[in-house]
Parts: sequence; C-alpha cells; structure tokens
Amino acid sequence: MGKYRMSEFRRSVLLATLDIPEGETRTYKEIAKKIGRPNAARAVGTALKNNPMAPTIPCHRVVRSDGSIGNYTHMGRNSPEKKRALLKSEGVTL
Repeated sequence: MGKYRMSEFRRSVLLATLDIPEGETRTYKEIAKKIGRPNAARAVGTALKNNPMAPTIPCHRVVRSDGSIGNYTHMGRNSPEKKRALLKSEGVTL
C-alpha cells in the first residue's frame, strides 16, 4: 500500500480484508473485532468504501451481519450488482 496515505485504522481494515480467502466472506463487525475495534463496524464500511485497491484488496468479501451483501463502490458509484457478481464468481452462495 506504498503510495497511499491513510490512517492506521484504515490500513488495519484493508490488511484484515486482504486476509479473507477467496470464496469466503466476513462481516463488517467481524473485521472490526479482528482489528481490535469491536464497535467500529460502520467505520469499517467507510474505510472499505474508499478502498483504493479494489478488487485486489477484496472489500467485496465483506458483508452485513444480517446476511445482505451491503454496499460496494465501483468506479465512484454504488454497485451492488458488481459486488454480487464478484462474490458469485468466487462461488459464494448468496
């Protein structure tokens, strides 16, 4: 993540997201817990919304706790269809 300036929080969110294996998902809450900020699920979502390296850093693998896929920003637009397609291509059952 060399040339991108970011907070330690955002960096930790992106690194935790990078650890999610292909074909698996984690919730925003699980990512928040993993980085030691269990009450920061919404902030995790905000950090992922501004992911400069999607889909290399697979923010599409982070979903809501209620089972819905949540948001996904692709090329500056909210694109749940793109997130759904990426998950489906990895074999994730929605």
